[in-house]
Amino acid sequence: MSIPVVDPERYDQQLAAKRERISRQFERFSPPPLEVFASPPSHYRQRCEFRLWHEGDDLFFAMFEVDPDDPKHKRVIRLDDYPVASGRINELMPRLRKALLASDVLRRRLFQVEFLTTLSGEALVTLIYHRPLDEAWENEARRLQQALDILIIGRSRKQRLVLERDHVWERLEVEGRTFHYQQVENSFTQPNAEVSRAMLTWARDVTRGSQSSDLVELYCGNGNFTVALAENFRRVLATEISRTSVASAQQNLAANGIDNAVVGRMSAEEFAAALKGDKGGRRVTEMALAEYDFSTVLVDPPRAGLDEASCRQLSEYSRVVYISCNPDTLEQNLESLSRTHRIARFALFDQFPWTHHCECGVLLERHVA
Repeated sequence: MSIPVVDPERYDQQLAAKRERISRQFERFSPPPLEVFASPPSHYRQRCEFRLWHEGDDLFFAMFEVDPDDPKHKRVIRLDDYPVASGRINELMPRLRKALLASDVLRRRLFQVEFLTTLSGEALVTLIYHRPLDEAWENEARRLQQALDILIIGRSRKQRLVLERDHVWERLEVEGRTFHYQQVENSFTQPNAEVSRAMLTWARDVTRGSQSSDLVELYCGNGNFTVALAENFRRVLATEISRTSVASAQQNLAANGIDNAVVGRMSAEEFAAALKGDKGGRRVTEMALAEYDFSTVLVDPPRAGLDEASCRQLSEYSRVVYISCNPDTLEQNLESLSRTHRIARFALFDQFPWTHHCECGVLLERHVA
């Protein structure tokens, strides 16, 4: 791992390089012009984790970087600030370090600190230890929570102490609407809130005009897209395997007053089997799949992309919205999907500036016979 070097004056240059790379990589699929959505050039990550490094009486936030001269060796990089992280995280870093230096109870055997923040400044800080946490720790942590105006969770082996709550509420303004998202500690959320807003805006745009049909969503996470797209469809059926994410998605549907979407806990493979008629027990029966008219499928898979069976399943839909965090596996999947569909919209979302990572969005429409 190398720590991103943030240089805002070069941002346009690095984004242009990504545009060129993605355009070249997917050229053979004859996509329309690439739509590019920029990130803020700095202070864009709403969540970060750091090692807490101890040197004698001192301690500081740290990350590790592979030594290019000795790849087996990792160098400890001290971080007094971190331009990648949100303004709120940068504001908290020196204040938290100062408080830890002043408290033997809070600093003892503390080895990792995780931050989860929102655009409005809400902050959840998780302190992770190599020792059991006791009443003395809890008393000190409650004082710190009040002093820094944050939420605190303490973790150690087989122990998780939530002092107030285990989540923050992100509010994203999208096309004049405010969407509310519960984001739970230690579960996946989009790290770049501004780019997440762009992704939701794009996804709403490419699915507009579908109110007479239904959307099926695979890998829905905490309902990030489900919430924003529900009004574009008659009904939405979303699936997700993570129990925590399903619970959070259901909270988010309720918080946004959405009554035409359902989230079911099952894997993409289980759902594919259910569509083919596998009874699958009570969960499948409750979905009442026969009542849906799915015109569109949205898929946001992990970095490994989709297997061939999943691609065959997607090919049965009129429209496919594919959100990808790995252009290489997206390219592989398009080899299959392009047999039945054409790329109607193509987007690059710069979720992770100053790294080689690219997030893409593709709208696929079935070939007209």
